[in-house]
Amino acid sequence: MLLRSSSNRKGLYRKALNEFSTSTFQILKKPDNKNIKFIIHCNTQISKNGRIGNIKEAEDIFSQMPNKTVVSWTAMLTSYAENGRIKEARRMFDEMPERNIASWNAMITAYGRTVNRIDEANLLFMQMPERNAVSYAAMISGFARAGMLSNAIQLYYKTPANWKDPVCANALISGYLKVGDLERAVQIFEAMSIKDVVSWSSIVDGYCKHGRLDEARKHFDVMPERNIVTWTSMIDGYLKMDCFEQGFGLFLEMRNEHSKIKTNPTTITMLIEACGNNNRFKEGQQVHSLALRMGLHFDVFLGNSLITMYCKFTSLDSAANIFSSISQKDVVSWNCMISGYVQAQKIQDAYNLFQRMPKKDVVSWTTMITGFFSKGMTQKSVELFDMMPKKDDIAWTAIISGFVSNLMYKEAIFEFVKMLGSSVKPNPLTLSSVISASSCLAAINVGTQFHAYVAKTNMESDLSVANSLISMYSKCGNVETASIIFHRIISPNVVSYNSLITGYTQNGFGKEAIKVVQRMLEEGQQPNDVTFLEILSGCAHSGLLEEGWYYFRVMRDSYGIEPGADHYACMVDLLGRGGLVDDAMNLIESMPVEPHGGVWGALLGASRTHMRPDVAKIAADRLFELESGNGTPYLVLSEIYSCVGKQLDGEKMRITCRTKGMNKNPGCSWIITEG
Repeated sequence: MLLRSSSNRKGLYRKALNEFSTSTFQILKKPDNKNIKFIIHCNTQISKNGRIGNIKEAEDIFSQMPNKTVVSWTAMLTSYAENGRIKEARRMFDEMPERNIASWNAMITAYGRTVNRIDEANLLFMQMPERNAVSYAAMISGFARAGMLSNAIQLYYKTPANWKDPVCANALISGYLKVGDLERAVQIFEAMSIKDVVSWSSIVDGYCKHGRLDEARKHFDVMPERNIVTWTSMIDGYLKMDCFEQGFGLFLEMRNEHSKIKTNPTTITMLIEACGNNNRFKEGQQVHSLALRMGLHFDVFLGNSLITMYCKFTSLDSAANIFSSISQKDVVSWNCMISGYVQAQKIQDAYNLFQRMPKKDVVSWTTMITGFFSKGMTQKSVELFDMMPKKDDIAWTAIISGFVSNLMYKEAIFEFVKMLGSSVKPNPLTLSSVISASSCLAAINVGTQFHAYVAKTNMESDLSVANSLISMYSKCGNVETASIIFHRIISPNVVSYNSLITGYTQNGFGKEAIKVVQRMLEEGQQPNDVTFLEILSGCAHSGLLEEGWYYFRVMRDSYGIEPGADHYACMVDLLGRGGLVDDAMNLIESMPVEPHGGVWGALLGASRTHMRPDVAKIAADRLFELESGNGTPYLVLSEIYSCVGKQLDGEKMRITCRTKGMNKNPGCSWIITEG
């Protein structure tokens, strides 16, 4: 079995304990040299069971102990505290016949780790008859965890000098790192006279979390000793910054050169997630095999990570085998497998699993709704949405964006109105989706109402919402408002720039679009293929031949973006509008990709404008090969023949179209009407 359950082991242990004879305890009423080892053993078992959540077993051992020491009471108190049972921990503290510093520290630590209980921790700290370094460190950590960093700092500087390093300093460093203040954490670290592995590990992890990998590695390399936490922090730092080779290489170094460091499930889980995110199938299999060889206990978290990884590799059989082997699946296990099927477009398999789920959450329902939408099965999505026992903003967003992706814009807007009537508030993604629906309908009145709602709910600063508004106003012809919204964005991204560039080009402002591109490049924003497609389109519609050629060359030479067929279609259109029909033809012949209908259509349009029947014939033939039932190219060619005095050739074209049953594709237009 891939996953081993501990339930049988727990049951056997409890049975053995219950069957332990009372007489055995009776002979141990008075502690002496013979039974002191037994008391220590019981204390150890209480602590061990508490750490793994077996409170009942810990209670059974504690209650049946004939002689309890202060260590026994403290172990039971800590077991309660570690499992979030603060009320029982405090009862144990109050009932203790005697207390030592460890007892007080355990209770203070329990309060310090519990939300809104820091005042009680501080009260106990002030009441302590005596303190040690752990007492101060527990209180400093509690203050930091509660967001009271100033209190933590004050207490640190009141701590007796001989207790500051390393325990209390480590607690303050952790507090600084918690609020993102790396520089002050480093100051404390550098001032420490005594540093332990926790001190070094904290600083390495802090540098990693701030993306400063070089500094993290310098500290890592000079550490006098490292533990698995240190190695994991450094490896994770590389992986989080997309430095997979360095991260995986460091893991191999740890395994090969530092055999005393024992890999744990946390490190394995981290590597599995990285392999999945970086599409490293071979390495993912190696890590999985390593975990099996090491005999690691495959808990549900590690199992879920493996399912996710294999689903990303589209290795669904492997994912399904892992899923089946998990003896105690949680809702995440089911959702990971369902999501994998949906991503692979195996919607029926996903739905079959969904129906088998013993308990579904919002993610389960939303994943299936999104899956059916992806296959165009909108009615099924609606049915599931209506069946949901509880809908949150994510579920509403899924139904609204699903309608938008299936071009059902009115339905999307209708669902948004229904959402406003519920108790659920839209999130930025919801608004972006419904604004996109209004822009696709070119419904400016509806779009401005959504804009008003955005302003009312203070979501104008959200980047995705702002980008949608820019696109909406641009498509509705209001480029001025689109520009105002763009210039309010503090840090526009490539989508922001592309949306405004598209607005300018679609509304005939090619030169303004070029200015936006120039600003984009000056500010160091990396353009993408859409950026160049829009600017080439703008150059074509505005007759900016020189600028068009410039950006067509720059996209490949300076930014490494290979032009696609759409980019070539824009260039053919640009050359054709400039009367350079032969140059357009030469460009098509040099294309590294197969020309599509848009390319030949642009050439045919240029041939019509400049009366080039020879080139038009080539373009029309290619278009007919791509769309055999469409007679429009030959009708255009017939018109060109007639205009240049070749009426006979033109008539032959029309007869050919009628004989072969070819039709001209009809045009269409629409308007928004009142009512």
